[in-house]
Amino acid sequence: MTTDTRTAAPTPAGTAGLRSPDEHHGLETTLDLLARMDLAHASEADVLRAMELMVTHAEFPCLGAKSVFRRGSVAHVVLDDMDDPDVPARLLERLQAFAADIDGESGFHSFIATFRGPLPTTEADFEASLFGLLQRLHDADDRSWADGVGSDPNDPHFAFSAGGSAYFIVGLHPAASRVARRAPLPTLVFNPHGQFEELRAEGRFDGMRTTIRRRDEDLQGFVNPMVADHGDSTEALQYSGRRHAAGWEPPLDVKPAAGSEVLDLHTDDRVKTNTDTRTDTHQGNPHDDLAGRTAQHD
Repeated sequence: MTTDTRTAAPTPAGTAGLRSPDEHHGLETTLDLLARMDLAHASEADVLRAMELMVTHAEFPCLGAKSVFRRGSVAHVVLDDMDDPDVPARLLERLQAFAADIDGESGFHSFIATFRGPLPTTEADFEASLFGLLQRLHDADDRSWADGVGSDPNDPHFAFSAGGSAYFIVGLHPAASRVARRAPLPTLVFNPHGQFEELRAEGRFDGMRTTIRRRDEDLQGFVNPMVADHGDSTEALQYSGRRHAAGWEPPLDVKPAAGSEVLDLHTDDRVKTNTDTRTDTHQGNPHDDLAGRTAQHD
């Protein structure tokens, strides 16, 4: 079963079947309460309402996410299982419809895919499901990679492409060590890359980024060690929300595009046009998770 919804402005608390937690609860407590509500078997309206309660909470740090819910510029689909082999085709179809729907519109927009399962118990479990889905989504996509971003997952200018559009992906799930990533159900947020370029062109990007990172530090106690600017390191490091040690490479095999190799007239060898230029800029104990706890890495 699936649902695909373009939200209107936020509904008042309690209009869906989901009963809102007390507004005086902190974000972490609110998320704990939502996690106990068995949303995997709830109505689609309640699943969407739970995401809205998370994002619109006063402590939630991401201003862009707040904006899309406030303006009603969210497209939301609920799918049964993240590992279902039928999911990529459905997801690709909806992403293409989303891209067509927002074409020419300014401001923030997000496509949110929430899955009723599987519910991960570790960050590694969620990351495996996330990249497994992205691989199958890419394999099902017959359109060229999006213009303006790298297609090599290790490239500092990499961004995921679906249906010819580039997206920055934010993974959310109940086992996340960062509070801001701790959604009650596994969720992928596809943020169009073009809207970040629009912010840069308007001179608003740096200020917004600084505010979001400050708010995340206020919530968690320290800055997310995985955050980096586009062009400094591959953004795929940030997709799952899991902390990675130096040398980690995204488990994503991107098929070469037509013309991605050129003939060197002097050596008659074929040379790839994309090279791995990533340098790791992250510091800290590689065995700590994103909440600063000692974690076991696979």
